[in-house]
Amino acid sequence: MNLLRIRRPWRLAAEASALVTAVIVAFPLYWMVLSAVKPAGEIQSTEARPWTLSPSLDSFRRVFEQQEFGRYFLNSLAVAGTVVIVSALIAFLAATAVTRFRFRFRTTLLIMFLVAQMVPVEALTIPLFFLMRDAGLLNTLGSLVLPHLAFSLPFAVWMLRGFVKAVPEALEEAAYIDGASRTRFLWQILFPLVFPGLVATSVFSFISTWNDFLFAKSFIISDTSQSTLPMALLVFFKPDENDWGGIMAASTVMTIPVLVFFVLVQRRLVSGLGGAVKD
Repeated sequence: MNLLRIRRPWRLAAEASALVTAVIVAFPLYWMVLSAVKPAGEIQSTEARPWTLSPSLDSFRRVFEQQEFGRYFLNSLAVAGTVVIVSALIAFLAATAVTRFRFRFRTTLLIMFLVAQMVPVEALTIPLFFLMRDAGLLNTLGSLVLPHLAFSLPFAVWMLRGFVKAVPEALEEAAYIDGASRTRFLWQILFPLVFPGLVATSVFSFISTWNDFLFAKSFIISDTSQSTLPMALLVFFKPDENDWGGIMAASTVMTIPVLVFFVLVQRRLVSGLGGAVKD
């Protein structure tokens, strides 16, 4: 009984802390959606109120009336989808190679992955611009896919390395004894076991690529048909007065695919972040 009495206050304190943290994290999202449905007069009012008695969808109407909004959405979906799929496949193969095989400079290669994560993206934007220019990739979606692949892969390889290492080598030997080839073991046995880790890295790749504004602004210069969804926000920034309702509505629309993607993979994501591997 005494032990239960001691644990209960600590448990209540932990739950209260978690609730406060959740409210703090969710409040900006709530304020964004609230500002998107507020009338223009309330948004520009000096008295900020966390509610509205006259919600309006005019801001969303202005967003969807933008002529290129649908194209921007498809471009973002194409870039994010390509980065997620390609980075997951390459990271899986690379993590398997650095974990299961012994070769020279393996440790050096892993350290280089860490160093790549430490370099700020802003510091590499100008060199990447000249690289894309010399490769003839400016004003193309390829100029967005390649940099995001480069920045997503080090994190993905490091994370998947732990999942591959957690799979017993005895399982691989048993598969070979039963007549399975290396390719069959790789895709039919190892791949399903590390799939939770792939989901976790895919969430990171999708969010960073979907919300990217720096590369889209730097590499898509003149061909607006190749712009992505974050660039649509610039339409609502005006020299005389910003359309904050349109900005918040467009931001809300941008957030929906991220939430949908997260809901679809949340179960796998939890096990992936926990490092769970089923035997």
